[in-house]
Amino acid sequence: MATDSVPKSTLPYPSLYKDAQFVVLSDWDGTITNFDSNDYLTDNLGFGQQKTVHSRDLNIEILQGHITFRDAFRSMLESVPTPFDECVRVLKNNITLDPGFEEFFKWCKDNGVPVIIVSSGMAPLIRGVLSNLIGEEYAKTIDIISNEVDLKADGSWSIKFRHPDRWGILDSGTIKSQAILPYRELTHRPTLFFFGDGVSDMSAARHADVLFVKNDKPEGQNDLAAYVKKEGIKHILFKEFSDALPIVQSVVRGAATVDQVLEEGRHKAASSII
Repeated sequence: MATDSVPKSTLPYPSLYKDAQFVVLSDWDGTITNFDSNDYLTDNLGFGQQKTVHSRDLNIEILQGHITFRDAFRSMLESVPTPFDECVRVLKNNITLDPGFEEFFKWCKDNGVPVIIVSSGMAPLIRGVLSNLIGEEYAKTIDIISNEVDLKADGSWSIKFRHPDRWGILDSGTIKSQAILPYRELTHRPTLFFFGDGVSDMSAARHADVLFVKNDKPEGQNDLAAYVKKEGIKHILFKEFSDALPIVQSVVRGAATVDQVLEEGRHKAASSII
């Protein structure tokens, strides 16, 4: 995917971890969480309630090139009439973490490996759910690169895209490649781990040193897994962060190289049905 004409962000980025030897960047919805929070809002509070359209239907339309990710995402969120504070409360009560993520995050924190969330969702929703699940003290230490929320005086709200100008069919408002590429340009750049599962992760997929692809859905619904297989992008399939932690540990501790863990991942992927 081309990156030379990527529109500029209108939201600030966190400072780069220039002294880090290893950096983890991860998608949020469906990767760190066990269910996509935006899909949950749409399917339970938005047009999914009437069963006229389901969030999965829009993902298929995106992959077939019939609609852009941005337009589909906006239409999903615009179908939710619920006040924003209530949306946060609903998600806190219904969204759970991947069972291995908290241990993974705490190990990274204890070993000087920054963890950055890169999401097409909205930062206040992410921060609210994360604080509820791992505690506010831990949650506030995680950088979040995502879209924002425009709250109106009358209580209504809309998504505020990080990259407001359009950029192709997979543009999710937050172009995830732009979170990872600055690290690749550092003189002494870190080893980059990226975790993802879906359509919005495709722009970042080929730029990681070690790409972890979540493969926990029914056959035919693992969009990133299907994409990287089709494109020949080296990756490691995982179902939970507890699967990924030993691999990250082995690279960080010098027990295995990037090439070695990717080769092992290739052998496992070859025997997996996507």
